Amino acid sequence: MSLLATHDLTAGYGDFQALFGVDIALDEGETIAIIGANGAGKTTLMRSIAGVLRNAPQMVTFEGRQVGALPADEIVGLGIAMVPEGRKLFPSLSVEENLLIGAHGRSGNGYWSLQRIYDLFPILKEKRRVPGTSLSGGQQQMVAIGRALISNPRVLLCDEISLGLAPVVIRDIYAALPQIQEAGAAVIVVEQDIGQAMKVADRVHCMMEGRVTLSGAPSDLSRDAIHNAYFGAAA
Repeated sequence: MSLLATHDLTAGYGDFQALFGVDIALDEGETIAIIGANGAGKTTLMRSIAGVLRNAPQMVTFEGRQVGALPADEIVGLGIAMVPEGRKLFPSLSVEENLLIGAHGRSGNGYWSLQRIYDLFPILKEKRRVPGTSLSGGQQQMVAIGRALISNPRVLLCDEISLGLAPVVIRDIYAALPQIQEAGAAVIVVEQDIGQAMKVADRVHCMMEGRVTLSGAPSDLSRDAIHNAYFGAAA
């Protein structure tokens, strides 16, 4: 049984349908990457898993339990935390206050504490008293990741964490991924950067127009197959 799975997941916004029968599965200790162009449905998939979008109960399962209809706060309490696209820090709060907000939904103790977040991203301790939104884009992304981790999730959802960041900053952020996995979290990474996704993932799912068009281990997927799944086969 997979740790987390979607089952014929459909989702949308009002009359607009964004996902059409999406099936993915995440196992313990695994990292999977969701790739695809803008508008492919990647963020809608993450929002559905995180409970931001509510679905039929059976469309998302966690440890075998149907959770598709649960609200976001209950999803966090179960052990699924999201690093949202755009970081979404609270501008009126300091770095440390933004981090501590992530602890409100957790029950019990786990590996991640405020000190361990600071050990993972030392610059955040140095900047802990300043407003979170005054930091550089990369440092704000570290805060968003730390805020999710401090809830001690079993599943960490990372939505476009490299978007708009310099390559050296992206490298530093992704360098934290092995430690996050060692601490017990399975990870779903949404990425437009195919190369980055292939480096970090055990399995890759490509999406186009709300559907999964290709799945497999990075070593099994050819450049042409990925291109066709990402953009559509040439007519």
